[in-house]
Amino acid sequence: MTGEAWTFWIVAPLTVLGGLGLVASRKAVHSALWLAVTMIGLAVLYIAQDAPFLGVVQVIVYTGAVMMLFLFVIMLVGVDASDSLVETIRGQRVAALLAGAGFAAVLVSAVSRALLPEPVDSATLAPIGNVEGLAELIFSDFLFAFELTSALLITAAVGALVLTLQPRVRPRTTQRDLAIARFRPPDGDLSAAAGLPTPGVLASHNAVGTPALLPDGTPSEASYSRVLQARASLAAAADAEAEPEPDR
Repeated sequence: MTGEAWTFWIVAPLTVLGGLGLVASRKAVHSALWLAVTMIGLAVLYIAQDAPFLGVVQVIVYTGAVMMLFLFVIMLVGVDASDSLVETIRGQRVAALLAGAGFAAVLVSAVSRALLPEPVDSATLAPIGNVEGLAELIFSDFLFAFELTSALLITAAVGALVLTLQPRVRPRTTQRDLAIARFRPPDGDLSAAAGLPTPGVLASHNAVGTPALLPDGTPSEASYSRVLQARASLAAAADAEAEPEPDR
């Protein structure tokens, strides 16, 4: 038993367990976390097979980027377990079972008929290096397939943006509209133009809570904060109750 064999028999069951947890979990977040376990296990197996580039890409791209995107979308949309159990297409479970059984039969048939060649060292397989050999294959022999996959991914991203785009019901509010709405409130409360003071603070000089003056020099009641107006009414009511009744 070599170190590679020990790594396989330890990591492979954990990877399969992550796949089973992905299918059996009833919550979308738990399924995403189990899928992350499976991807990390695959990355370890890639590194054990002298493919460090694929292992690092598996962790950075799939586990670090794609999985985080899945979790972000799930938490943003708020997928619930009850929503996941609602079948939008009639008979999809039966179709999924039949498709899964057919795929399993094809996979077992292909594996049973496959003739594995003798193991070849990575240095013999790619004399120029693992990363350089992979780059040579991608950008020479499989260039068309690589570019086609890139086009499909871009098309999928654009399609997702188009499908999730919601038409704007009202026109976008500009900075000018916000300023006008602030200085010309519909309820006539001009205290919001200078900013409301903190509740419990009474300004007595040059401050945002100082009332505005009318042309005759009297304070404008519309410029008082609602908090101060409420305090003034309460204070007036308390003074009225505290005044002694005149003797008759």
